[in-house]
Amino acid sequence: MRRFPFEWNDLADQPHNVAPRSERTLHHLTHWKTYLALAWADFVWGVPALWRYRRYRRRMHRFSVPVTADMFALAVSPRFGRPAGETDALLGLLRETGVRQTLFRVPSWEKGRLAEFEAFARRVRSDEPGRGLAAALLQRREDVFEGGAWARFLEEAFARLGPHAPYFEIGHAWNRTKWGVWDHAEYIKLARPAAALRDRQPPRSRVKLVGPAVIDFEFHLYPPTLRAVDFDVVSSLLYVDRVGAPENAQAGWTAAMKLALFAAVADASSRRPVPAWITEVNWPLAGTGPYSPAAGKPNVGEEAQADYLVRYYVLCLTSGLIDRVVWWQLVAPGYGLVDSRETPWRRRPSFFAFKTMVERLSGSLFVGKDERPPLPGGGRAEVYLFTKNGREFALAWTAGPPGECELGRPAAAVFSRDGGEVPCSGTRVRLDSSPRYILF
Repeated sequence: MRRFPFEWNDLADQPHNVAPRSERTLHHLTHWKTYLALAWADFVWGVPALWRYRRYRRRMHRFSVPVTADMFALAVSPRFGRPAGETDALLGLLRETGVRQTLFRVPSWEKGRLAEFEAFARRVRSDEPGRGLAAALLQRREDVFEGGAWARFLEEAFARLGPHAPYFEIGHAWNRTKWGVWDHAEYIKLARPAAALRDRQPPRSRVKLVGPAVIDFEFHLYPPTLRAVDFDVVSSLLYVDRVGAPENAQAGWTAAMKLALFAAVADASSRRPVPAWITEVNWPLAGTGPYSPAAGKPNVGEEAQADYLVRYYVLCLTSGLIDRVVWWQLVAPGYGLVDSRETPWRRRPSFFAFKTMVERLSGSLFVGKDERPPLPGGGRAEVYLFTKNGREFALAWTAGPPGECELGRPAAAVFSRDGGEVPCSGTRVRLDSSPRYILF
């Protein structure tokens, strides 16, 4: 099989797809037996997964769920080759959000800089006591062919970064050929050495593996990979940006339905019960040109991005199925919470929305979703109920047109998505697409 040069798009933080379609098609035809094995695994493990899916859908948002601080996470990128003060600025922003869990990427093609990644990980961990850290190890096509070099990269990454970042996501978005892996069997070849290295470590210092890091709604890839590799955390890069709001359906599947299927397939296929994380999600921003990782419809305005961020987190974390959600990423011109093209860096609406969400929801208890009839204007009120420090409150918005929502009891105070107080009186609150915190 021919090899192709690896090309990285530094503006959008992703590779270019340099292999021609004809070459990829030939690979799939040549490796047809791989897809028979995939179909068999899906048949064996898919039926129990579908039974779980029905049960999970019935239970979602109907039972209480503790919302812990560790459920909220942000991804950051080392500022190598940039002015020294940029890392300080990054850490200051991270502290400001109040988030306690962080993820950063480590590309295999930058293995010569592992000492610098180690120094960065040490700074992130020591910047705030108790901060957790995970590393996502990125692959390229060369790693599939050079298994020995990949294994050495894993070994050095575990040794250098493990004391600071004990969680390692193995591989990244490998179901997109631009990331260098062209079928699930090739991914398993990359993941198995990581599991073998982990199992050889002493139990007390053993790293934890996160995977299989499949991007988008392609859960048919989970049964064969999870049966072949024993991960400590099951992960998905579950984007729903192509349909806009997270409540919208893609081929009949809303974000909530995708969450239930992800959890069902993961639980049915894993060798043992393990947590489930969403390790990457965002909405790319319109008007950011080459900095956006996607073209056309997925791009939204900054206000919509902030609205969808909160709504997505709430859907996930109150489901009882997802243990952590990582926003990719804190600072990025095309999709981040902060725009680094301006001096000083500009905090976008999504930054304040994330900060407010972490502050208000961390340490709360989700107690249920208040099902309501359609609003007078035709919109649907989404009302999620919580308690915290003995105080009841709701987080509410509309999917569809705005309208007046009858709460059934008076609101003591109402706060916007970004934390500002909103005038209120009586038992009716006007809702729109921007989430509001309603204190009773």
